[in-house]
Amino acid sequence: MSGGAGPGAYPALFGLQVFVVEDELLVSMMLEDMLAEFGCVVAGVAATVSQALSEVAGAPAIDAAILDVNLGGEKIFPVADILTERGVPVVFSTGFGPADLAQRYPDSHLLHKPYAPEALAEVLTDVSRRPLH
Repeated sequence: MSGGAGPGAYPALFGLQVFVVEDELLVSMMLEDMLAEFGCVVAGVAATVSQALSEVAGAPAIDAAILDVNLGGEKIFPVADILTERGVPVVFSTGFGPADLAQRYPDSHLLHKPYAPEALAEVLTDVSRRPLH
């Protein structure tokens, strides 16, 4: 992500611990680059539900999570359930968007792929302003 705004443009995001679950390697790498440019800290990255569950179990501090909804045909909901129970804000990232997503996770945000870095920064800024845990 070249030519971006850099961490100074999004001061609310500096140091935000963000957990990422994305099964497409290139999308995951771009997302990690965007987060670093915003000044966020990537708290962990997973590509499968089982890997994400393992990462979440051992993650001491997660301020927000960006979760791809569909991971190779498997839904991310078990991970989202654990994170929301902990009070971690969840941002779902999807090309489709299940109809029941807003109903099941009313406090979550939804980013439709492909999304611009500014859209991601805006959503993360919004969740960073919420009281955590």
